[in-house]
Amino acid sequence: MLSEENGAPGAPPLRRPAATREPLPPWGPACGAGQETPPPGWAPGRPNEIRCPAAAAPSPGAALGREGGGRPGRRRRCARQGEAEPAKLAPGGAMVAGARGGCAQAGAVRRGLLALLLAVFAPLWLQAEELGDGCGHIVTYKDSGTMTSKNYPWTYPNHTVCEKTITVPKGKRLILRLGDLDIESQTCASDYLLFTSSSDQYGPYCGSMTMPKELLLNTNEVTVRFESGSHTSGRGFLLTYASSDHPDLITCLDRANHYLKTEYSKFCPAGCRDVPGDISGNVVDGYRDTSLLCKAAIHAGVIADEVGGQISVFLRKGLSRYEGILANGVLSRDGSLSDKRFLFTSNGCSGSLSLEPDRQIRASSSWEWINETGDQVRWSPGQARLQDQGPSWASGDRSKNHKQREWLRIDLGEKKKITGIRTTGSTQSDFDFYVKSFVMNFRNNNSKWKTYKGIVNNEEKVFQGNSNFRDPVRNNFIPPIVARYVRVIPQTWHQRIALKVELLGCQVAPSNDSLVWHKTSVNTVGSTKGEDKTISKPIPSEEMPKGLNITTIVILLVLFFVLAAGVAIFAVLRKKKKKGNPYGSSKTQKTDCWKQIKYPFARHQSAEFTISYNNEKEMTQKLDLITSDIAG
Repeated sequence: MLSEENGAPGAPPLRRPAATREPLPPWGPACGAGQETPPPGWAPGRPNEIRCPAAAAPSPGAALGREGGGRPGRRRRCARQGEAEPAKLAPGGAMVAGARGGCAQAGAVRRGLLALLLAVFAPLWLQAEELGDGCGHIVTYKDSGTMTSKNYPWTYPNHTVCEKTITVPKGKRLILRLGDLDIESQTCASDYLLFTSSSDQYGPYCGSMTMPKELLLNTNEVTVRFESGSHTSGRGFLLTYASSDHPDLITCLDRANHYLKTEYSKFCPAGCRDVPGDISGNVVDGYRDTSLLCKAAIHAGVIADEVGGQISVFLRKGLSRYEGILANGVLSRDGSLSDKRFLFTSNGCSGSLSLEPDRQIRASSSWEWINETGDQVRWSPGQARLQDQGPSWASGDRSKNHKQREWLRIDLGEKKKITGIRTTGSTQSDFDFYVKSFVMNFRNNNSKWKTYKGIVNNEEKVFQGNSNFRDPVRNNFIPPIVARYVRVIPQTWHQRIALKVELLGCQVAPSNDSLVWHKTSVNTVGSTKGEDKTISKPIPSEEMPKGLNITTIVILLVLFFVLAAGVAIFAVLRKKKKKGNPYGSSKTQKTDCWKQIKYPFARHQSAEFTISYNNEKEMTQKLDLITSDIAG
């Protein structure tokens, strides 16, 4: 019997409409289509794979369906990747490719389409993912700043975009200076640097294209755009900017040996501290002339990295060796012989402030230690002076989580201007103790403790401390602290809190105002032309009574002068009374001048007083404060 599926032997299978087809049994047409039960020896194979018993021979119609006709709705399993189908002998003796060759061709087409889609959309996808991620080091302040590409001075990444708008105060012009530009592209098609303002465009710049080292714009705002495509090398860019108030702007990469003059003044932008580049030397002996100028100025405490500032430099004969130290977050390295060195003009307020250890230094706690011989060794606050030999002050609590903050307090005896602090650890090789970071508190007389804060963010400033027990580290206060008392409060430490300190500064210039600390403009920070800025904090006088304020004093002074004037007027009128007054009646002359004045200090020191007049033409005034013999 012929099944409806297969038809006559050798004829193409008859196809039913899709809606009327019956499900194909798992043994399929190759194992006897139309059978209600599996053929003898049938075994299930992997999904979508038909495996017939060896004894079962497929019908010609089934074989034809397997070769090309197949049952509609059932996908033929293609050969595995890399697997070839044997060739077939077609009628007439011609050899043709195997039946599965079509599957391989279809797979190749699909893979080609996928590769084409990836080639078209991958760059767009990468650019969208990395948009804005091409920016590197950026520090901006009111009128200056520094900006670099990502990874500078190493190779910038592929397919990134950096876009940043920089501004200076309104009414000022913007100055741009390029310290470095190294972009691989020669056509600026995919890698370039571009500056755009509201009215002008500068660039794009790339490759070996000549670009001016300085651009003076006619606006106070510009958008910097750096874009990169596929490349193998290129450092990117380093840019500094400032307002037109600073025409002597330099970049963070300028070195002292770039200038021939023996004395000169330049403006350093904000943000040069973390730009790669070495310096050698220190503020006392000077710096090797190959050192970066602005980074050395931060190390010396002449300017603050957050705001930049003006520097004044002079050259001197070089040294055979330069000693490096850590200061203000900048590590200066030891340097070798050079022909020239440079120093910064000082304001003369960086000397050591003398301390008396037994009277002027106190601490929250002290550590006592028993040595090998049984002797008790105290690490007391009196040993915290940097110039003293022997161990330092050490806290009695060694745990990392103190119940209360440990501190070292210094009393300077009077109000001083404090411009910096030098610290070390224990200074003892057997005791690897040191403070890694700290904050500063200060006060004057009986006022409350104040925390030293940063210039820009007005938050508690954490100073970088020591990295070992031995080497001193210097931190400068910009603006300086003006106070009598200071307190060092450790934040992090190694093993145990241990400190030796030296305060740097000078005497405070005499002033009649002991209540307010004045604050000058931030723009003068680091300038040798103006006075250093100090912190503006109201500090009440220690001698002033707590219940007494300025308003009360003013009222009392006014009352005193009114009372004195009243007495003087009364004395004049009495004198006229004796000589006679041609302008008034005798009744008026017999009447006192003032109607009423209440004594300001009577009845619980009342500060009130009144003056009243009657409605009569003749004014009568009475003075209650005059004694009886004067009134007579």
